[in-house]
Amino acid sequence: MRKLMVTTFLSLDGVMRAPGGPDEDRDGGFEHGGWSAPHFDERLMKVMETLIERGEALLLGRRTYEIFAGSWPNAKPGDAIGAKLNSMPKYVASRTLDKVTWQNSTLLTGAVPEAVAELKRGEGGEIQVRGSGALVQTLVERDLVDEFHLVVCPVLLGSGKRLFGDGTIPAGLELVGSTATGTGVVGAGAAG
Repeated sequence: MRKLMVTTFLSLDGVMRAPGGPDEDRDGGFEHGGWSAPHFDERLMKVMETLIERGEALLLGRRTYEIFAGSWPNAKPGDAIGAKLNSMPKYVASRTLDKVTWQNSTLLTGAVPEAVAELKRGEGGEIQVRGSGALVQTLVERDLVDEFHLVVCPVLLGSGKRLFGDGTIPAGLELVGSTATGTGVVGAGAAG
């Protein structure tokens, strides 16, 4: 069975929304887009490259897919993360998209939990989820996540989408790895 791993950037108070750019996701009036950018350093980039290299497939919700598909195909030559994301199979969970056009992308059909469970039963290596807050909530509620990698930045945002919201199933997890960067970012991997 394939493992499903969720990686997400979090503020210290648990917000996982729009870490990359100021206009990445303003839904609901969110004003703190790009909050993780000041904390990126060489160590964090190496950690992210290592995590992404483990993956053999990417699972994304619609909004994250649209953000990624709008930027990663334009990655600079030599960008290891961009090259990996562009080449790997991508599965998109959406109730509103009719088609997906980013290289190697497939639109999931039917109920998402059942489609993801079927992907996990298939052949291949690790399936990774990035961002995709609503999708992650669904996966957590259905106990489909095998491992979490949380990249926690020393920032308090006060409001925004939370990684573990209503519907989270109580679970004991085991720390499988941790690291810290010079900018105060703590990365922690936990598996059930």
